[in-house]
Amino acid sequence: MQEYIRKRVLDISNYILESGATVRQAAQVFGVSKSTVHKDITERLPTINKRLAAQVKKILENNKAERHIRGGEATRKKYQENAE
Repeated sequence: MQEYIRKRVLDISNYILESGATVRQAAQVFGVSKSTVHKDITERLPTINKRLAAQVKKILENNKAERHIRGGEATRKKYQENAE
């Protein structure tokens, strides 16, 4: 694995761990695609640091479980703004 990829994987992982960010948010901050973030977290990170991978996986699973709530909030906000 090239050094810049290894550094990106660790940077993204630490960012998600500290902020609780979603894959989409992390991709936007680091200027890469959601697919790249997902591959970094699910495939590359476990080969670098298993403990960190487990911690990040917990956060991403929590985000996945809550995504229907965030989607509903976004829709509610959209229609609230249109009504005003």
